Amino acid sequence: MHREQDIPADPTASAPDEAPEGYVDIPFVVEPNYAGWRLDRYLGQKLRRMSRERLQGVILRGVICEERRLKPSTPVYPGLAFRLRRRGSEEPQTPTELPVVFQDAWLLVLDKPAGLPIHPTARYHKGTLVTLLRERFGECFAEPAHRLDRETSGLVVCGRTTESCRVLGRLFVSRDVHKEYLAICEGHPPEDTFVVDAPIAEGTELIRIAVRIDPVEGKESRTRFQVLQRFSRDGEPFALLRCYPETGRQHQIRIHLREAGFPLVGDKMYGPDPGYFDRFSKHCLEPEAWPRLRLPRHALHAARIVFPHPGTRQQVAFEAPLPADLTDFIEGRA
Repeated sequence: MHREQDIPADPTASAPDEAPEGYVDIPFVVEPNYAGWRLDRYLGQKLRRMSRERLQGVILRGVICEERRLKPSTPVYPGLAFRLRRRGSEEPQTPTELPVVFQDAWLLVLDKPAGLPIHPTARYHKGTLVTLLRERFGECFAEPAHRLDRETSGLVVCGRTTESCRVLGRLFVSRDVHKEYLAICEGHPPEDTFVVDAPIAEGTELIRIAVRIDPVEGKESRTRFQVLQRFSRDGEPFALLRCYPETGRQHQIRIHLREAGFPLVGDKMYGPDPGYFDRFSKHCLEPEAWPRLRLPRHALHAARIVFPHPGTRQQVAFEAPLPADLTDFIEGRA
């Protein structure tokens, strides 16, 4: 992995608006809900696979801002625009469709396809939801108010005004947003409904961005599950679940299903082998892993969301149907 070589010694040595050959500029515009955060903490939310120590070095060497010089400790504010210059690499292909579920003067609700990252990262700088939004609708058309993992499909809510982004930011860190997910798990849960109440802490020995169940250091985390369908493929048991996260921890549904003994189909991080994700990230996942994973992505879909409209304060609800790759798996076509 590149470290000191990630950023040229003088990232502005070429024309200020043009990345030198072999490098790319990843643009960022700070959203209202991050107002007052330190720059290193803000980028830590966007580039989760990078340690804070490495981020601080990257900021000092590779952040370009025409307004002012930025340091790791610089407080960010809504609308602050800067670029992160990084060594270029071949970027994996990502989906380009961006289905609109709802749009008004305050909101844009999208049905994100699996495989599309929301924000630019070290690996994905052009093929992201934010980049597609800006290319198709303009620089300040809408900003995502929350996150979905790259492999998770489904509903993403975006704010279209500064006030909308501010209100949505508060809603998504509170418990005023009701979310429902659809998931396909390994096994047949014996009960039609079950609850996993297990505290979650960040970081594991193998994967820094993973989470773990930890009764001492973990934060309160609770998910309710409802079995919608039990089915079999090639003699192996599976189930379609509706998932109701009552807290909003990172990877909550995925780690809670593993804890219950019914891991998510296709999950490289919490599935049959904890080393799959690391080897997949390094492009050296063994071919025999794919039959065990069963799907190229983890089988999780953000299916329904309910929250107070930031303009009218009336409850609004949006739904996205289960995508074709997951229905094909259930019906034995994949």
